[in-house]
Amino acid sequence: MKLVLRLLLGIIFGTLMGLYLPTNMIRALLTIQAFFATFIGFAIPFIILLYITHGIAGLGHKSGRILGVTVGMTYLSTLGAGLLAYFVGIEVVPLFTQKAMILSQATELSPYFTLSIPPLMSVVTALAMAFIFGIGIGKSHANTLDKLTYEGKLIMDMLLGKIIIPLLPIYIACIFAAMAANGTVFETLKTFVFVLGLAVCLHWVWLIVLYLIAGLIAHRNPFTLMKNMLPAYLTAIGTMSSTATIPVTLRSVKANKVSNAVADFGVPLCATIHISGSVITITTCSIAVMLLSPNLSLPDFPQMLQFLLMLGLIMIAAPGIPGGGVMAALGILASMLGFDETALGLMIALYIAQDSFGTAANVTGDGAILTMVDRFHPHS
Repeated sequence: MKLVLRLLLGIIFGTLMGLYLPTNMIRALLTIQAFFATFIGFAIPFIILLYITHGIAGLGHKSGRILGVTVGMTYLSTLGAGLLAYFVGIEVVPLFTQKAMILSQATELSPYFTLSIPPLMSVVTALAMAFIFGIGIGKSHANTLDKLTYEGKLIMDMLLGKIIIPLLPIYIACIFAAMAANGTVFETLKTFVFVLGLAVCLHWVWLIVLYLIAGLIAHRNPFTLMKNMLPAYLTAIGTMSSTATIPVTLRSVKANKVSNAVADFGVPLCATIHISGSVITITTCSIAVMLLSPNLSLPDFPQMLQFLLMLGLIMIAAPGIPGGGVMAALGILASMLGFDETALGLMIALYIAQDSFGTAANVTGDGAILTMVDRFHPHS
């Protein structure tokens, strides 16, 4: 929650700086923004490669039908949540959003200089390598490579937790300073409020859908199931981390009479791979950012479906820290939807502002998934 507060302060101070600082100071802020964006772009393929490799390798050590059913259900839930957000977003968000030059690069303000740090590989290359090495490690029990991947993941944890995430408020402040100088910041802020409210509403709509299905399959009252998951929901709002919420999620899932075997296996697994709430947020926010930008247009359904299918895989790499989900998604937002560094910065700000609610939706949805899994494996 401290990160959200720092982010809000960054938006406020950035706006004030853009309104009152001279042009040469704004250009200095743009220089900082450009360097930070370049560094993030360099780090993203490593995040995807190391996190997904480690995650898939861990799945490879498990076996049995329960794994396949759980993974399949979580992926379908993630995809369904994204489709819901897309169809609602393209109909509702344009009603409250005006096309503006918010993300336009057509401005006299520019950085004093830029420093190019080309990534060592593309996002798609990193994803393909992650699946090859992850499956290979899991099947061949390559312990040395498994340890190397794990230690590389720890380094990425340090990079994100100690450098990138703490500096994000400064990055966001630079972006909002530039928008304030261009006279477009208030339209952006108005859209922010609406989009964040819409995303939280869609979280609850999808949770109700999941629990109606779970109640039908398990022959249980869906609203009783949801009530038992409230402690996990409220805890996740505070922790902003599915991983940190695991003890409470486990207790809530077992309160829904899910067997110990399924709960003990499924809760840690779903904390990593079930990210329906986060996907709703990313989809809704991306639609808003594209509508605000004169340089971007809304994708058609086939293009968005391709994006959502890839997003469900990419989000396996989401680090278990506040803002980790959007950091993993930045690569395909740029490569598949055409987001530039300013658009990506706005996505980070939007995502982190509601990260606690997206995480809460993720862990609450885990309860519905595992209730259904337990029905298929009542004696697991």
